Amino acid sequence: MSKSKLQFTDDQFIDGLRNGNNEILSALYKKYYNIVLKFIVNNSGTEEAAQDIYQETVIVLYENAQKPQFSLNCQLQTYIYSVAKRLWLKQLKKNGKTFLFKEDDENELADVTGDVAEHSEKEKNLDKMNKSLLELGEPCATLIKDYYLSKLNMDEIAEKFGYTNADNAKNQKYKCLQRLKKYFFETHSIEQEK
Repeated sequence: MSKSKLQFTDDQFIDGLRNGNNEILSALYKKYYNIVLKFIVNNSGTEEAAQDIYQETVIVLYENAQKPQFSLNCQLQTYIYSVAKRLWLKQLKKNGKTFLFKEDDENELADVTGDVAEHSEKEKNLDKMNKSLLELGEPCATLIKDYYLSKLNMDEIAEKFGYTNADNAKNQKYKCLQRLKKYFFETHSIEQEK
């Protein structure tokens, strides 16, 4: 692959993310990783932490690229740097570390507060859902996963769990969902109040 083939514009990167283009995703990882690595290592981090933060940064970018109304209001490099910086700041606060950022003159910051906050909220909700599924117990947890994640239909679920028919499986799924909602909304909202 020629070097010139890896040179994409910011718009091509965004379009590639929207369309699931693996070549563009790979080029994106290579092009901007060192900026994030340098920043994190210079600010109390490790190479492993930089890899994690970069992965999460690309996820934030990917999630936003899927929104039809999303458009960059800065250079892609600035956007990535800004998201990575916010995520790293959040990580340092979470770990109770004090920090003093060493600024890079070549990197200005973009306002990505909303993008990072939305991503963090999704992550929190996924964590809450996973905890709720654990509390739900069996067979409900597996039934819910089979239906929503594995996309099994009610006949397949009835056969797997030994229900007499699809309607009984559907009733059981409904009961399990009600319990899951209770765990998700009641149990974890109490934890947040403490």
